[in-house]
Amino acid sequence: AAGQGEQEQERAKEENFTRCPARMSADEEGKKDSGHEQPLPIQVHPSSDEDAARRSDDAPNRESEDVHLTNNSDVRLGVSESKNSLDVSPKYLEVSYQDIFRQFILLGWTAFGGPAAHIALFQKIFIERLNWMSHSLFMELFALGQCLPGPTSTQVSFAIGVVKKGILGGLLSGMLFQYPGLLMMSVIGYAADQVDWQNGALKGFASGLGAVGVALVAGAALTLSQKTCPDRETRILNLIAAVLAYMFSSAWIFPSLIAFGGLVTLIRERNNPVKEAPGNEGIESLGVKKVTGAILLIVWISVLVIAIVLRTSVIKYEGSGRVLWWFESFYRTGSIIFGGGQVVLPLLVQEVVQYKDLCAEEAGKTVCSKVPDYTYYGSFSNPNVQSWMTEEQFLAGLGIAQAMPGPLFNIAAYLGALTASQAGVNAIVGVCATWFGLFGPGVLVIFGTLPFWGVFRKQPVYRRALPGMNAAAVGLIVAAVFSLYDKVRQSSPFPDTAVAIGLIGFVLVEIFKAPAPLAIVIGGILGIFGWAVKLKWVAG
Repeated sequence: AAGQGEQEQERAKEENFTRCPARMSADEEGKKDSGHEQPLPIQVHPSSDEDAARRSDDAPNRESEDVHLTNNSDVRLGVSESKNSLDVSPKYLEVSYQDIFRQFILLGWTAFGGPAAHIALFQKIFIERLNWMSHSLFMELFALGQCLPGPTSTQVSFAIGVVKKGILGGLLSGMLFQYPGLLMMSVIGYAADQVDWQNGALKGFASGLGAVGVALVAGAALTLSQKTCPDRETRILNLIAAVLAYMFSSAWIFPSLIAFGGLVTLIRERNNPVKEAPGNEGIESLGVKKVTGAILLIVWISVLVIAIVLRTSVIKYEGSGRVLWWFESFYRTGSIIFGGGQVVLPLLVQEVVQYKDLCAEEAGKTVCSKVPDYTYYGSFSNPNVQSWMTEEQFLAGLGIAQAMPGPLFNIAAYLGALTASQAGVNAIVGVCATWFGLFGPGVLVIFGTLPFWGVFRKQPVYRRALPGMNAAAVGLIVAAVFSLYDKVRQSSPFPDTAVAIGLIGFVLVEIFKAPAPLAIVIGGILGIFGWAVKLKWVAG
C-alpha cells in the first residue's frame, strides 16, 4: 500500500508539471536573470488559487534579490547590474606615471597665455581629448583653486596629477608644468642687464603667442559656459561674475564671486532634493591622508608667522639676512593672493620697489606724488635706497614672463635672479628664495586641502552650492577673455594684426580641431612674419 501511495504521488507531480508549464518557465527565467544556475525546487500546486498565492508570496523575495544584486555591482568599472536594467556610467582613462610625464613634458613648453589660457589647455587636453576625468570634476578643481591662496593654474596642474596617481603623480605633473618657465626666467633674470627686450622680432613673437592664447581662452569660455550654465539663474550668475571681475581687480574679488554664486544656488535649491553625490568621476587618489593634510596646512601658517616675526623683529636687511627678507616677502605675498598672476603683480612691485612721497610747489599749492626711492634720492646706488630693482626692470620682467610658457608666477625666478645679482649674492640662492617663497604656499594648501575636499564635495550643502560656484568660476574666464584682449592690443606692435592672428588660432583649434600647442606655435611664427613685413596696420 505504501509503495502504491508513492507511485500515485509521483504521477500527481508529473500531472501538476504538465498543467503549470508557465510557472516553470517564469521560475527558470528568473533564475537565469539573477545569475543562479541551481536546479529548481519541485513543488506540487493542487489548485490555481494556491498557485496565485504562492506567486504573491514570492514577489518580495525577488525584489530583495534585485536590490542585493544592485548593491553588489561592480563599482570599480562603473557598472550596475540588475534583472531589469543595466546602468553603465562613463569609464575614465587609467593613467600611469609615463602618461603624466608624456603629457606634461610638452605642455610645460607650450602653455602660453596666462592662467586662463592654461585652464583652457587643461580642459582641451585632459577632459575633451584624453578623458582623464569628468567635466564636472575638472570644474570643481578649478573652483577650488580659485578659492584657495596661490596661483590657480599651478594648483590645478598639481591637482590633476594627485587625483590620478597620488602624491608622486601630483609632484610630477606640477613640476613638469612649472620647470620650463622657471629655467628660462632664471637665466633671463641673471642676464637682464645685457639683453635688448625691445627687439622687434621678439615683440612680434610674443604678440603672436599672446593673441592665440586669448583665442584659447575664448574657446574655453564658450565651451565651459554652455556646459555649466544650463538655466537662466546660472547664466545670470555667469554674467555678473564676468562683469565684476572685469571691472575690479581686487585680490578678494575671485573667491568672493565664487562664494556669492554658491550662496545663490544654495538658497535656490534649499527645498529641492539633493542631487546624488558623484562617483569617483576619474578620481583615483586624494593624495595624503586627512591627518597629513592638516599638518601641511599647519606648516603653511607656521612658516608664514615665523618668517614675518624674524624679518620684523630679529634679522636686518644685510649680509645673508637679505635672503630671508626676499623669502618672507614672496611667501607672504603667495599666502594672501587669490586667482592668478595678474592679481599678484601690484603686490610684487610694492615689495621690490620702495616708494616715497615727493612734494613740489605748483601754482602756489603743494602737490605730492609717490616716486621710487632711487628717484627721490637721485641714484640707485645711494645707501638710503631700499628698492631691490628699478621699475623699468620689473616691467621688463613682466613683459618677458607673459611671453614665456607656464604660470605668470614664474616672474619670481626673474626677480630673484636679478635681485641677488645686484646684491652680490649667488643668483641660484635668490631664485630659490623667491620662487619657492611665491609658489610654496599654494602648493602646500592644495595638497593639504584635497583630502578634506574629497569628503566635503559629497555633502548636501556643497552639492546645492556647486552649480552657482561653477557658473561664477566660468564667469571669471569670460572676463579674462576681454581683459587679455585689451592687453594684447595695447602691447602689440601691430594691434589689429594681432587680433587677426588670434582669430586664426581660434579657427584652428575650435573648427579644425588642431592641437592647442601647435596653434600657439603657429601664432608665434605669424607674429614674427608680421614684424618682418612690418604689418603695423591699425584700423582707422
